Amino acid sequence: MIPHSNRRAAAALLTLLTPFALASDKPRPAPPVDPATKYIAFDAHPNEHVTIAAEPCIDPAACPFFRLPYVQHGFLPIRVIITNDRDQPLALDDVRILFYPATGDKIQAATDEDINRRLFTRKSAAGTKIPLTPIVIHHEPIDKKITNDDNDFGFKSLTVAPHSTAAGYVFYDVRDVDDPVLIASELYLKEIRTTTEKGDKLELFGFTISFKKWLEAHPEK
Repeated sequence: MIPHSNRRAAAALLTLLTPFALASDKPRPAPPVDPATKYIAFDAHPNEHVTIAAEPCIDPAACPFFRLPYVQHGFLPIRVIITNDRDQPLALDDVRILFYPATGDKIQAATDEDINRRLFTRKSAAGTKIPLTPIVIHHEPIDKKITNDDNDFGFKSLTVAPHSTAAGYVFYDVRDVDDPVLIASELYLKEIRTTTEKGDKLELFGFTISFKKWLEAHPEK
């Protein structure tokens, strides 16, 4: 049996820790988004009235709003910005967003599970034991932080409304890609669907976004 004084101390500690744990992970605002043509790296399809841009984050200081150090663990966050100037919505249900490095095979977007496997540690899973008690405080799982980052900074919807811009971060595991990662690399999007003015189903042509101009504009990278 836990001594009464220790139970009171443990309860007090838990009371103190809980508000801080909750306060430390409040929703975070996503960076403001501009139309895709305002970014350096973009691919415009005038006939389809859609433009898609890509804004990578290769320096953690450029994306300090993330809850976890993705860049330091070999992930490349890329913000994908989609501007729909059509009179019909765009459907992203089946969209594929692939990263093509200069060498090697294409890289699929990382899943939450992929990120979790890289970042999760046994130490954080084990929790912290409160001295003189059998109580263990289990830290907030990293996958919860990943989920919250996705909620705050990912795409809010799988539909891009007419005459609007939507944006979200996608992550790529580039740990095995030679530096500089963005040299001669591209982002390729396909299987974005919409409808014609007559209501017929339409799949847009693929979008290819080169990071050459982005690197030219950021020579320090």
